[in-house]
Amino acid sequence: MSEHAATVFLVNASAALASVAVGRPVRGEFTYVVPDILSGRLVPGQRVLVPFGRGTALGFFLGPASPPAEEGVKLKPIQRVLEESPSLPPDLIALLRFAAEHYRYPLGEVIRSALPPGLSKAEDEKEARPDVQQFAVAQVAEPPAELRRAPAQSAALAYLLAVGGRAPLEEVAHAIPGARETLKKLASRGLVRIEEQVLQPGVREGLEQGRPALLTPEQGVAVKSLQASLEAGGFQTVLLHGVTGSGKTEVYLRAVEHALSQGKGSLVLVPEIALTPQLVGRFRSRFGAEVAVLHSGLKDRERLFHWQALRKGTVRIAVGVRSAIWAPVENLGLVVVDEEHDPSFKQEDKLRYNARDMAVVRGKQAGALVVLGSATPSLESLENVRRGRYGVLEMKRRVDDRPMPGIELVDLRIERPRDGGPIQEEAPILSPPLLDAMQETLERGQQTILFLNRRGHSTFLLCEVCGLTLKCSDCDVCLTLHRSSSRVVCHYCGLSSPVPEHCRECTGPLLKLGIGTERVEAEVAERLPHARVARLDRDSATSAERVTELLAAFARREIDVLVGTQMVAKGHDFPGVTLVCVVMADTSLAIPDFRAAERTFHLLTQVAGRAGRGKDPGRVLVQTYNPESEPVKRVLVHDFDGFAQQELEWRRALAYPPFTRLVAIRLEGEHPEQTARVARMLGDFLSRRMPPASAGVRMLGPALAPIARVRGRTRWQMLLKAPTHAALAPLLTRLEVKLEEVPAGVKVTIDVDPGAML
Repeated sequence: MSEHAATVFLVNASAALASVAVGRPVRGEFTYVVPDILSGRLVPGQRVLVPFGRGTALGFFLGPASPPAEEGVKLKPIQRVLEESPSLPPDLIALLRFAAEHYRYPLGEVIRSALPPGLSKAEDEKEARPDVQQFAVAQVAEPPAELRRAPAQSAALAYLLAVGGRAPLEEVAHAIPGARETLKKLASRGLVRIEEQVLQPGVREGLEQGRPALLTPEQGVAVKSLQASLEAGGFQTVLLHGVTGSGKTEVYLRAVEHALSQGKGSLVLVPEIALTPQLVGRFRSRFGAEVAVLHSGLKDRERLFHWQALRKGTVRIAVGVRSAIWAPVENLGLVVVDEEHDPSFKQEDKLRYNARDMAVVRGKQAGALVVLGSATPSLESLENVRRGRYGVLEMKRRVDDRPMPGIELVDLRIERPRDGGPIQEEAPILSPPLLDAMQETLERGQQTILFLNRRGHSTFLLCEVCGLTLKCSDCDVCLTLHRSSSRVVCHYCGLSSPVPEHCRECTGPLLKLGIGTERVEAEVAERLPHARVARLDRDSATSAERVTELLAAFARREIDVLVGTQMVAKGHDFPGVTLVCVVMADTSLAIPDFRAAERTFHLLTQVAGRAGRGKDPGRVLVQTYNPESEPVKRVLVHDFDGFAQQELEWRRALAYPPFTRLVAIRLEGEHPEQTARVARMLGDFLSRRMPPASAGVRMLGPALAPIARVRGRTRWQMLLKAPTHAALAPLLTRLEVKLEEVPAGVKVTIDVDPGAML
């Protein structure tokens, strides 16, 4: 591949010019001269090396450029082409252009962030080599008596047998410390065989899961409808509204099968790969090497390997998290977004895109079928159904006609102890009704999930004398006590310090108030000493392997009670779970966000849906101080339609999505006075350039953000409302120009369609 010095060319009429997006945080496209040696070799989507500023940068060739309007302009040449065939196909370039324009982010950075490691740097393309993986294979059906005196070897062999007799060495080593050496000893005794396997472009082997011979009537209707849409071709978006346990995953699998039979590729998005191992496992089992998995938990070379397999067309199905929306699936015919309501599909930094919305755009550009699946669809999707933009398929019954779990209310106002003293105690974490239910579940040999969306032991420490709470020195939030590590931690900036012995202001004693998953776990262990208890949150699950390990142990019924945050609520199917309790339903209701009620209903429904998925009926307890709140009242009777209708009426009255479009302008700076001054300056600038009132554009703020300080930086925000994105576009264009005047000490971000108001 050729390399050229950064010679400056005087542009003439015969010069071939190229439009290049540079992988730097700069807006716009740049024009470069195409040297004679590269003439005819450039293809849109290729990565190139270009001079930029005083150095060089990664660029992306987008196509021929028009000559500059001014005569005598001097331009620099493209230095090198980094790959013979383009990493980015034309359809993906079109999608990335849309994302850059819609979300107001530099195109070059958008393209660079969409590429896997190995292609996102200014280096020549490297062919990713397949991995070689070691597997342990059991040579016996059960641990022999001779291993009784070797507990480590007995445990490793028992684990191997429990997972089907064959497993990757890495998996066994994650589950049992020291298992690598132990397995070698077992191999020397002839009880285990170690073998190597070259991984194909698809994912690792999945659990064998049969293809059901019969579908439920509702599944059958949904599958036939989606197959008909695929055969008809063309763009269409369908909302698959199916209750938890209704078999939506099997519908996805049948749709992907049909797309494959037509020679079309499929893209399946899930909220978080680590939290939905069973869904990924089913795709592995059904399609084997036809599946590529894309997420940040993979090694860099694995991600590159899967990307290149998709780009070459040797693999036609991509399964991944939100970033997989950029996967180069060839001849795309089907896009599935599972749990489409989940906030994880919205990225909260850099390119602040919503993968669900990009899925619809990609489907439209590719002429593909888009399926949005959920038991509790987002209000935006419901409104699109009402307006006729989306079709809808409903699945109101569970597989095998299993009943929906019964949901009961535990009013913590009644359960709270009352002794008549001046200081009232908190309600017990495990209320008497919950303890009784857990005891009964244990006695029947069944499992329990306890859900609380707060990590740590106690959510804040309060001085008993002066009433001050222990706060983070860099953020406007309380520190959370983590008793297992004897530290207080800020969940925003990560600041951590030993637990103080007394109040820093008056030396008074500190009270531990509020509850987190760590405290719930400790109380369960204390009140039910015979129960096997585990905790699943971001403190206990420090890696994707650890998450899978915990969930696998729970699936094997080695754990009786699983305590966790929303990590236990999404997509899991545990037949042994018959009792689910929402320990505190109020934690998400108090958040200052117009979506608080909707998110609470989503979470309560998803958690409740984990109960009764086997042959035994499920039971759900919801503990709350606010039994009259709409989300709680409606979830008790499984009334999603009633909740959605009332919430939509409220949103319409207050002009919130889905009836308006929002853009949040967020500022943060090290100096409070300077940040406030810039916020007011931008607010004044926008207010003076607002379109006529008839356009329906409104501005709220500027005001301090609900959490006014994070990581030592003061935060302000403004909110723009309008009927359409088009009504906001001219105002945002003017704002982007004005931002060039903002001092370096203040960072301003434009968040289109913000997911959270904090």
